[in-house]
Amino acid sequence: MLVTLTFDNGPHPDVTPAVLDVLSDRDVKATFFVVGDRLTADGGRQLAERAHAEGHWIGNHTMTHSIPLGVDTSAEYAEVEIERTQDLIGDLRHPDRFFRPFGEGGHVNAKLLSRAAVDLLERGGYTCVLWNCVPHDWEHPFAWVETALHDVARLEQAVVVVHDQPTGGMAHLDRFIDGVRAVGGEFVQDFPDEVLPIKWGHPGDLRGIVTT
Repeated sequence: MLVTLTFDNGPHPDVTPAVLDVLSDRDVKATFFVVGDRLTADGGRQLAERAHAEGHWIGNHTMTHSIPLGVDTSAEYAEVEIERTQDLIGDLRHPDRFFRPFGEGGHVNAKLLSRAAVDLLERGGYTCVLWNCVPHDWEHPFAWVETALHDVARLEQAVVVVHDQPTGGMAHLDRFIDGVRAVGGEFVQDFPDEVLPIKWGHPGDLRGIVTT
């Protein structure tokens, strides 16, 4: 049982430092999918730099995290949401140029990407990273741990999405990590191909995730 741990929507000055402390204490490497607007907030860049220095991967999670790319389908919107954030990430970027679209609560559907966004991701050599475990930590700051552990148990490799945001959920991150290991699970940093509809700019199966 493998678990890839990812954090969306940060960094946040009141949450991300404690998350990094827990990951360091438990010797877990993760990926932080950062929002461009959060990188430009006070301390945001420094937190991303700390995460990168401690061996975590930095991915792109749009500039504003406001409207899915499949809702505003213009090339201009895709450019702002993807490329502006990538510019802010700069030398912290992973060689695979990870990008995670905004899923409005973790939904995998045709709102995720527009054709313009797909074209941009292909041209830029991006790797689009989806997920298969969204325990809704922002809605259930305590119970998400049990939900995630249940999901992890049924998956060969779980790609878990949680959020380094001030909901109270990350106060229980250590409980999740310990719970995974208690049942023999192993934390890894790589992503299985089934959550990568675009890899290094090369599209795979895009059915159901692109607005037509």
